[in-house]
Formats: sequence, C-alpha cells, structure tokens
Amino acid sequence: MSLEPQGPVLVEGPVEVVAADGTVARSDRFMVALCTCRRSRTYPWCDTSHRRRRRSDAPPEDRSP
Repeated sequence: MSLEPQGPVLVEGPVEVVAADGTVARSDRFMVALCTCRRSRTYPWCDTSHRRRRRSDAPPEDRSP
C-alpha cells in the first residue's frame, strides 16, 4: 500500500471495497488507486480529480515551421 499526499491510496489488487451503505465495488487489476478526497466521479476508484486544474494565462506557443 502507498499513500500519496492529497492523492489516492495505491493498493495491490485484486480489491474488494465495501462502502458504508453495503455497496460492494470490485477490481481485478493488479494495482488500484482508491480515492481519499471524495471528488472522484468513479468513487471509490481515483480518477485524478484531486489534481488542481489550472489554466495558463499565457497564449499557446506558435509551433509552425
């Protein structure tokens, strides 16, 4: 298990998570990221919603040849 500051908990799978209401979520993946911020649309799985979304004030570079 791995803890990331302000991020998910990484757990070796397969994983079975039982929510407070009794709902069961299962994953057969070899590693899963469990959401700790509760912002995920796919809770209890992390979808990286904990990352800050910042918009750049600078215009995109012109990359023409």
